[in-house]
Amino acid sequence: MERFEAFIGVNFWTALFVLLNTLTIYFVARKFLFGPVMKLIRDRQQEIDGMYEAAGSARDEAAALRSEYQEKLSDAQAASERLVKEATMRAQSREEEILRQARAEASAILDKAAADIAQEKKKALNDAKDEISDLALAIAGKVVGRALTAKDQADLVDHFIRELGDQA
Repeated sequence: MERFEAFIGVNFWTALFVLLNTLTIYFVARKFLFGPVMKLIRDRQQEIDGMYEAAGSARDEAAALRSEYQEKLSDAQAASERLVKEATMRAQSREEEILRQARAEASAILDKAAADIAQEKKKALNDAKDEISDLALAIAGKVVGRALTAKDQADLVDHFIRELGDQA
């Protein structure tokens, strides 16, 4: 063996002790270093996996909330459109009612005006008849030269009014 040592230049016993020391360090490190480091790596991996899982569930929840928001928004838009439509219909109905009332009032005013005109015309004719009858009596009294009785006056007025009515 000495020749081997001389050829290689390594002492066998030194190499054996180095190998034993290396194996001892390896087993000690494996027992006290690799275990805790591997546990730390596993824990960190689980934490990262949990974060990915939480992010995925948050993304799913956000998508669900977004779809719910979109649904509520479309419902609100439909409701607002319905309210606007109903308000427009009520306004049109109210407008028609107001126009109907205005027409009825205008018609009533025109009817009342026509009735007032007819009444005033009748009153004017009656006033004219009264004046004409007074004039006719006065003229008849002067033409006849005598005093007329009440019956003669009434007959004369009626005859004169009939003649005026026939001419009109």
